[in-house]
Amino acid sequence: MNHSHIDAQTQALQEKLVEWRRALHQLPETGFLEFQTTAFILSILSTLSCELFVGDEVMSREARKGLPAEKELNSYYNSGLPIDRELLEKMRGGMTGCVAVFDSKIEGPHTVVRFDIDALPVEETEMANHFPVTEGFASARFGSMHACGHDGHAAIGLGVAHLLNDRIGEFTGKITLLFQPAEEGGRGAQAIVSKGWTKGADYFLSGHIGFLEEPVGTVALTTNHFLASTKLDVSFVGESVHAGKSPEEGRNALLSAASAAIHLNGITRHSGGATRINVGMLNAGSGRNIVADKASMIIETRGATTKLNDYMRNEAERIIQASALLFNTTAHIEEAGYAQSATCDAEWIEWGSEALQGSCYVNTILPETALGASEDATAYINDVQSQGGKATYIIIASPLKAPHHHPEFDYDEKVLPVAVSTFTRLLSYHHSRNNVKD
Repeated sequence: MNHSHIDAQTQALQEKLVEWRRALHQLPETGFLEFQTTAFILSILSTLSCELFVGDEVMSREARKGLPAEKELNSYYNSGLPIDRELLEKMRGGMTGCVAVFDSKIEGPHTVVRFDIDALPVEETEMANHFPVTEGFASARFGSMHACGHDGHAAIGLGVAHLLNDRIGEFTGKITLLFQPAEEGGRGAQAIVSKGWTKGADYFLSGHIGFLEEPVGTVALTTNHFLASTKLDVSFVGESVHAGKSPEEGRNALLSAASAAIHLNGITRHSGGATRINVGMLNAGSGRNIVADKASMIIETRGATTKLNDYMRNEAERIIQASALLFNTTAHIEEAGYAQSATCDAEWIEWGSEALQGSCYVNTILPETALGASEDATAYINDVQSQGGKATYIIIASPLKAPHHHPEFDYDEKVLPVAVSTFTRLLSYHHSRNNVKD
C-alpha cells in the first residue's frame, strides 16, 4: 500500500476530526455512564461497512470493576437522554462502549486497537483564555470533563475507522476497534478481555495524546514504566452516640479513617523500585456533637511492577484493618479497579519506523518513552502477548496547557490527524494486501 494515500485521506478528514472531538468534549461522561458518548460513536460508525457490537456483546458484566452506585446508574439512565430507546436498553446498567470489526474476508492477521472514551469527575475551568471556552465547546455537564484527552482518542478511532472503511479492499485479515469505557481507575479493559475480544489476536495497538512534552509530529513507538495500580474503596463502620453525654459508648469511624489516611502515607517505600499511594477522598461524620458511625475513603496504590504494587496494596490493607481495630470499628475493603504492569514488544520500533517513513504528519520518531502512570491497556497487552502476539502503546506528543487531570487541561488539535495517520500506517504495515512498505 502507498502510505502517502493514507496521509491524503487523513488530511481530507481533518475538519471532521476536530468536529467530533469538540462534540465529544461537550458531553463528557465518566466510567460506565458513557451512554451519549457511545450513541454518538455508533451514529458515525453505522454509516461504515463494519460489524458493530454493543451492550453485553462488548463486555463481561461480572468482570467490570468500580461500577457507579445503582442509584446513580438508574438516575442517569432515566434522565431523558436523547438516545434511541432500543440502544439505551442495551446499555442499561452501565454496559457502555462499542466494538467495530472490519473483516476483509481474506486470510491474514487479526489486530485489535483500543480507544478509551470516558471522562473524569473534574470541573472544567471557566477561564476566558481556556481554548474550549474561547471556541464554545467546553463541558456542558457540570462536574465532568475530558481532562485526559479521551475525547480526542474517540475522535481518532472514528478517523481510523473511516480510513479502514475506504481501503478495506486493500487489506487482509481482520481489524477490531475497541471503543472502551471506564479506563480511568483501571475498570473497563479486563471486562472486554474477559469477553474474548483479544483471543487469538496477532497484534495489539493503543496509545495516548500528550504525556510527552514535545512538538506535534513527535511519536514514541513503544512505552515503558507502566505503573501497576490497585484502586480500593474503603468503608469503616462504628457506633453513633451523643458526643457529650456518652462518648465512651461510641465507636468512632471518622477517627479510624483519619488514622488510616495518615499512616497509609507512612508505608515504607520498597527498595525494588518506584511505589506510590494516595488517599483521594475521605468522607465521615454527620454533626459536631455526634460520634461518627460511618466513614469512607477511596485510595490507590501503584508500583513499578505488579509485585511492587502488591506490596503496597498488602501494606495498605494491613494499616486499614489496624486503624479499624485501634478505634474498635470494622473496615470493609473493595477493589474498584486494577491495572497491571506491562512491557511493549520491541519489534514495533522497527515496524513503526518503516511504516512512518515519508509521513507528512510525523517528523520525529522516538523508539520509546516512559509513561510514569497507570493504564488498563496493559490488560490487553499482557493477554495478547500471552498468546504469542505482539503489542505496543504509542504516545502521540502534544504541548499541554496544563497537566492531565487538571481543570485547564487541553491539547493541540493538530495531534488528531497525526494519530490517525500513525495508527492507519501501522495497521497497513501488517494488513496491506500487497505488503508494500514504502
